[in-house]
Amino acid sequence: MSLSNCYRPFFRTASLVFSALAALLLLTALLPARAQTAQPAQQAALADHAKSDDAKSSSAKPDGVKAEGDKPSAAGAATSGNAASGDQAGSPPKSLTATAIDKVKEVAKSAGGIFSRVPCLPPKGAVNPVGSLPHVAGKLASGEPVVIIAFGSSSTTSYGVTSPEFAYPNRLARQLRRQYPTADITVLVRGKGGEDAPEMMKRLQSEVIDMKPDLVIWQVGTNAVLRNLDPGATAKLVEDGVSRIQAAGADVVLVDPQYSPAVNVHAEGVGKMVSLLSKVAHLRRVGIFPRFEVMREWHEEQALPIDTFVIADGLHMNDWGYACFAQLLGDDIIKSVGQIKLGVNVPAGVQTYRPM
Repeated sequence: MSLSNCYRPFFRTASLVFSALAALLLLTALLPARAQTAQPAQQAALADHAKSDDAKSSSAKPDGVKAEGDKPSAAGAATSGNAASGDQAGSPPKSLTATAIDKVKEVAKSAGGIFSRVPCLPPKGAVNPVGSLPHVAGKLASGEPVVIIAFGSSSTTSYGVTSPEFAYPNRLARQLRRQYPTADITVLVRGKGGEDAPEMMKRLQSEVIDMKPDLVIWQVGTNAVLRNLDPGATAKLVEDGVSRIQAAGADVVLVDPQYSPAVNVHAEGVGKMVSLLSKVAHLRRVGIFPRFEVMREWHEEQALPIDTFVIADGLHMNDWGYACFAQLLGDDIIKSVGQIKLGVNVPAGVQTYRPM
């Protein structure tokens, strides 16, 4: 055996050892950099997860046949800002809880200032409300709890809002609680997308009357128009439903269809529906909020573009639309209650409730 052959295994082993040491030193040098890179990436992933959870918090079924029925809502809980925005140099990253709280505050601030850009104005030239809500007024005057049920289809669930803060029942509840700070006011939402009077009548007893409400706000008629249902038959069902609600001791306010492109193409149908619902309200001496006329004035008299109050589907209202609707409805409920509490006599033949 030659000398070179004798030492060849030794050199091979030494070479492997040195290669391993070099690899270990390189890996050690890279670990801090990889850790620094992973930290913001992990935070970004957590933030995306939080946003995904937020987006699931607001969904509703839409009105009508247009697409509507049971398709998933595109509306989610809107948030702004970056979950990792607090990771500035020298400051610790925000926890997910702190980030979520910041998001809620941002949405609440946005909801509170919804009318700063476009004011919510009452219809011009309309008369003051002459309606009556004696049951609600009596409960408020005596300090008893008040239960209000928002009953209807996807307008009642406020399909199209970017956050629950903008949903009309939520905004109405906050407005009434500000007006009556010592009152115990509960607003329950009983809306199902795609429905109209035939479907609503099937759940009227269990979801409305059995809850023993003091006021029922019944939004109805839009899907009947979109589905080309007979306006007369729809009005008859609504009249029967109103009679049952009244027999249970509750006040009623009807809300007719919205003014929007998808509804307006059914001009004859919506015209008949609006007229018949108004007649039902007059016949049963209950309130009616003429949403179609109020929204038409937004566009034709106040010159607001349609997209100021309607989302891209051309049917459902947006954040501003629901907010203004709730504001005007709340104003009129407060005025009607005030008339009763102040002892203002409302003539028996004019018990209808009209905005502003």
